[in-house]
Amino acid sequence: MAGHFETLPGGGAAVALDDVEISILRSLAVQLMELIGPGDEPAADADPLAALFAEGPSEPPSDPALRRLFPDAYGDDSEELRAAASDFRRYTENDLRARKREDALLVVRALDSLSAEAAGEGGAVLKLTPEESRAWLGALNDLRLTIGTRLEVTDDEESEQLYRLPDSDPRKPMVMAYLWLGALQESLVATLMP
Repeated sequence: MAGHFETLPGGGAAVALDDVEISILRSLAVQLMELIGPGDEPAADADPLAALFAEGPSEPPSDPALRRLFPDAYGDDSEELRAAASDFRRYTENDLRARKREDALLVVRALDSLSAEAAGEGGAVLKLTPEESRAWLGALNDLRLTIGTRLEVTDDEESEQLYRLPDSDPRKPMVMAYLWLGALQESLVATLMP
């Protein structure tokens, strides 16, 4: 089980994580939440119907990683498609941001409870329900997209060079995290397959 998710009887997934892995995953999830931002929380006395129809941003984010997490719904080949993408973003991005924050927060909370359980033991086994597994899958995907964007990973053959970086390259730790998150994500997907 070390290093990859396995299916739990009755659904869900489990993975053994050591203290370093817990720390890295937690740090990355917190950084993801910071990147996504706090969001606009409605006031306690706010009209729930008005909150339902609250409008979000109409333009894509300027940060390339955020643009990757919140891409345009349509190509920008024509003015009509750009207008449709703007409208789509305005009515969906706030909810999408909230879901991504919730997924990352679930990861942090699960790792915090795991850290408390494993105090002094050097690691522990994280057990997730099917619902938690899907949230983790979303968060792992968002982390990989963010890191991949920062590393400028593309489908081109040039990105293959990242996998052969010397240890002295400052990008090496992020490449290793990117690859590790990919392996975790792949094993988690396998546990969710019927």
